[in-house]
Amino acid sequence: MYVCICQGVTERQIHEAARDGADCLRDLRRQLGVTDGCGRCAVCARACLTEGRAFRQGENASRAGSDAGGW
Repeated sequence: MYVCICQGVTERQIHEAARDGADCLRDLRRQLGVTDGCGRCAVCARACLTEGRAFRQGENASRAGSDAGGW
């Protein structure tokens, strides 16, 4: 789904940016151009960023768990 029509940014791109370390809208603006146009995408972009960060945190937790009890 497109989140930012002005810049042609999709939900998937925001999730990927979050997984790669984006933590705030400012990071998304720098990386993808989100909110540089009309700004109507800010609420949806923030929600997608939150989802992506939660996924990143879940991945990190599962990696830590698999490293802890290995052999």
